[in-house]
Amino acid sequence: VADDAPLVFLSRLDPIKGAHNAIETALKSGRRLLIAGNRVETPAGVAYWESRIAPFLNKGGIEYIGAVNDSQKNKLLGQAAAMLVPIAWDEPFGIVFAEALACGTPVISTPRGSLPEIVRSGVEGYLVSSVDEAVNAVQELSIIQRQHCRQRAEACFSAEAIVNQYVQLYQEAILGRRNLQQ
Repeated sequence: VADDAPLVFLSRLDPIKGAHNAIETALKSGRRLLIAGNRVETPAGVAYWESRIAPFLNKGGIEYIGAVNDSQKNKLLGQAAAMLVPIAWDEPFGIVFAEALACGTPVISTPRGSLPEIVRSGVEGYLVSSVDEAVNAVQELSIIQRQHCRQRAEACFSAEAIVNQYVQLYQEAILGRRNLQQ
């Protein structure tokens, strides 16, 4: 990707997804940030948008591009320096993180929920606990080898890998049931 490639936030615009922290990280690191995702149209979602997102748009390289389809998502992620989604909740499994890795795109997020199972910090991206750590991670992106991101996605999250994991689980369940019956 280009040296001046933007960071990308790709998720629902909800406080637990951390768009406000992505904005602060981008501003502090001097990087452009493209925000893609659906706005939340509840009163709390509108208040979040108006107070924590909208005031920063079109300033300092922060841009909202709206919701994207799969083709747009692939292009957006493939041309990004990193996907920056610093979640503030225990995400059970964020498919967007695996999608970023499949595009060869490093991930910067937090070590919450399933993220430590998806991203090995320092290998496919960085898991950080603060905006300052995220800024440092942005500065260290050149260390991450994008092919490792793609390899991780293929090894752990491809259809073949998932099918093999299901087959193994079923075989273990069948064997366990047989052993219980004996």
